[in-house]
Amino acid sequence: MVRTNFFSKQAEVTPENLGEAIQQAIEIEIATIPVYLFTYYTINRVPDQDAISGSIVQELTRAGKSLSEASAIALDLSADIMVYANKAGALIMSVAIEEMLHMALSSNLKQALAGLPQLAGKSPSTWPAFLPGHIPPFPINREKLSQDQLMTFLKIESPKPLTDPKLLAAPIPYETIGLFYKMIKDCIINNDLYYNLRSPQLLPGKGYYAQNNIDTLYYDKEHKPHFTNSEDSGDLLHVRDRESALHAITCIVDQGEGMPGAPGFEDGKVDCSKIVPDDYDDPGEKELSHFEKFARIYCLHNTLTEKFKTNGIDTDITSYFVVNVQKNPSTVNYPPNIAPVSDLLNAVYTYLFVMVENCYLQAGSTQFEIFMFGIHKSMIFILNSICGDIMKLTYEFEGQTYAAAPTFEDYAFGLVSSPKTQLIELFNIAAAVYPTINYLGQRISDLPDVPLQVEGKFNNSAGYTSIKLNTSSC
Repeated sequence: MVRTNFFSKQAEVTPENLGEAIQQAIEIEIATIPVYLFTYYTINRVPDQDAISGSIVQELTRAGKSLSEASAIALDLSADIMVYANKAGALIMSVAIEEMLHMALSSNLKQALAGLPQLAGKSPSTWPAFLPGHIPPFPINREKLSQDQLMTFLKIESPKPLTDPKLLAAPIPYETIGLFYKMIKDCIINNDLYYNLRSPQLLPGKGYYAQNNIDTLYYDKEHKPHFTNSEDSGDLLHVRDRESALHAITCIVDQGEGMPGAPGFEDGKVDCSKIVPDDYDDPGEKELSHFEKFARIYCLHNTLTEKFKTNGIDTDITSYFVVNVQKNPSTVNYPPNIAPVSDLLNAVYTYLFVMVENCYLQAGSTQFEIFMFGIHKSMIFILNSICGDIMKLTYEFEGQTYAAAPTFEDYAFGLVSSPKTQLIELFNIAAAVYPTINYLGQRISDLPDVPLQVEGKFNNSAGYTSIKLNTSSC
């Protein structure tokens, strides 16, 4: 992704550039989705506890502990790993789901104030990528779970400007995502803007947004289940006036950074000692902000590492449950038995954005069918399945063996046939080299046939009306 700076050094959102600012906000949210999802799929959330325990026993007995003592310690440590792997996965997926909510809320905001949101083809095209407009710029990568990757997550969601000297650069638009949204908020507060109530939005009460699913659930050491998202932390919202617009932005910022006053980084470090009320994103203090969720995973990693060292085991704990994948893999580097599967996966991923974009052109039952029978099916029953299937494949690259990983690249659909027709063709090619995915054929055939929107050309029959801002008060 090319670093995009929409504003000058003296950054200000005005009615004239409000549409660009909200589109930038949408693209900030989109940029995080492949990063979080990639890391999620590198986690084996239910690793083999017996294998972990056996490996630990061998290390402890070699260090001189008796078999009975080593077995007791190994049982405890392996249980810690099982809980950590499951919890880390649940928390990361819970954030990814809310990033999709943020994309929809920002899209509702743009639809109400500045016209059709642009979603398809907006994922990062080069890696490392950069959050559009962030100061200081820092690289974000698709890579496996590690402390370095969690630190990147914390930088993305930080409620405070980054002060690490290695990251400092000349001042440009915004220092935190929250401060960027504040500029949009200030423009909305200080200007009498026109709100389009005719064009479709993604509204609450239709079942479009579910804050939890099986992938956001984890079990603690006492085998008690925990869902990681709370019902009162936020939902879809119809943006129809100043109050609802501000409400949508507040939801996005609170879920990402926490309530106003959340501490975030202190002298470039994460405070692992305590959680304060402002670290939550909901009034009932049941759900932590994105920043604090990542902080908990980061801090627990440190705690478990020290616990292993105390018992004489100096190892990277992620080696027990994280799959070895290549950093920032590309489909063009995959061998012929994997590349077609990756192409299909990326096409399904891209089609999700095509369908969401079309939801802003369609209202009523048509929108409902696209979302419920297209987007939900694609995300839950198709994309999730292919991501799991592709990671069963391995390949050699520069002398090392890696598991194939979902690359989450934008797929360039052609204009000669519909995206769904191309999806079916891609499935047939992928299934020919990897018959394991044959079960997905009917699911793909059942998807709605949604047209590709060419930038600047929209389907007028869908009822979309172009919007102009009322700037008379500026």
